[in-house]
Amino acid sequence: MKKIFLNRIAIVFFLLAFSGCNLQNSMLYYPSTDKPSRDFLTAYHIHYWGDASGDYRGYVSTVPGSTQKGTIIVFHGNAGAAADRVYYVEALAPLGYRVLLAEYPGYGGRKGELGEASFVKDAEETVRLAVEEFGKPVFLLGESLGCGVAAAAAGGSAGQINGLILITPWDTLLAVAKEKFPWLPVRLFLTDTYDSIDNLKAYKGRIAIAGAERDDIIPVHHAQELFRALPGEKKMWTIKAAGHNDWFELVGPSWWKEITDYVGKSEK
Repeated sequence: MKKIFLNRIAIVFFLLAFSGCNLQNSMLYYPSTDKPSRDFLTAYHIHYWGDASGDYRGYVSTVPGSTQKGTIIVFHGNAGAAADRVYYVEALAPLGYRVLLAEYPGYGGRKGELGEASFVKDAEETVRLAVEEFGKPVFLLGESLGCGVAAAAAGGSAGQINGLILITPWDTLLAVAKEKFPWLPVRLFLTDTYDSIDNLKAYKGRIAIAGAERDDIIPVHHAQELFRALPGEKKMWTIKAAGHNDWFELVGPSWWKEITDYVGKSEK
């Protein structure tokens, strides 16, 4: 009986490992393929960045006078699409920033593969094109999954990124997965790592980290672990009484000014 049980466990482990990428992607990525209407773009002061027919890379803000402090590229969480994050335009454009909402491959109307390698390569190209078109300074802002993308892009775009804002980040995806699924051999089927600690070990710019106190999806101790591991200039905020999906409702203009002033201080 014991031998049969162990054989069944071995089969389950094999199946998990063999189907790893599909299983991982079904658990990690929740893309929407919807694209916004023209009325939506007008109402929220954004337009396509790139070719709207399908090769676009995201959306850029059109708020007058909102470009004097530089460009903030936003990498969003794992669900929906970039146009769902217009609240960043509403928060950051009044502070003097051009806001670029980056669209991942496989999200919105973009073609491409889901996954870390695809997202990070695309993010590095987005950074390159943004610097080429808009000049510097350029800052990256990541939220949840987007923190992993932003951290990898910052680590791979040496000298191009002037500051980094990470909201509800993890330290490594593996650490979160092991905590969520302690009964699964997650290392066997987790092909994406999003190891922000390793990706930022040589980053020289300022890093602002914001964790949500009551986050039950990426508990705040993961943000704290990342903060402790970072070697450079850094500062952490904890958003009181906030969860993973409602933190934005609990911060206001003064909070956004404080956090952007911190990462942008060296640019003044």
